[in-house]
Amino acid sequence: MSDCIFCSLANGVIPTDMVYEDDRIACFRDADPQAPVHVLMVPKEHIASLDDLEDKHQDLMGYMMLKIREIAASEGLENGYRVVINTGEDGQQTVKHLHIHILGKRKMIWPPG
Repeated sequence: MSDCIFCSLANGVIPTDMVYEDDRIACFRDADPQAPVHVLMVPKEHIASLDDLEDKHQDLMGYMMLKIREIAASEGLENGYRVVINTGEDGQQTVKHLHIHILGKRKMIWPPG
């Protein structure tokens, strides 16, 4: 999708601080980090949200879930980390492209605040 900021970042149209990239996903540092480590993982295919997943995305989502631990390890998150997927307006999804937040290097409290 040409007007999607995450599509542009994931596909190198807009430069970003890339942590990991392959033919299926891109992982880059969040521009407004909520923790000392805050990486966003996005599929290169435009999928608006969790609500827009289809059966054909099952392999991609499994791949992303397993890749999280590798990204966390490469970022030194040996003492734990939080994974968040915001979905829809009430879920505070601000960019309409499925993305996974990987946060760490601080004690993650709940509720956040």
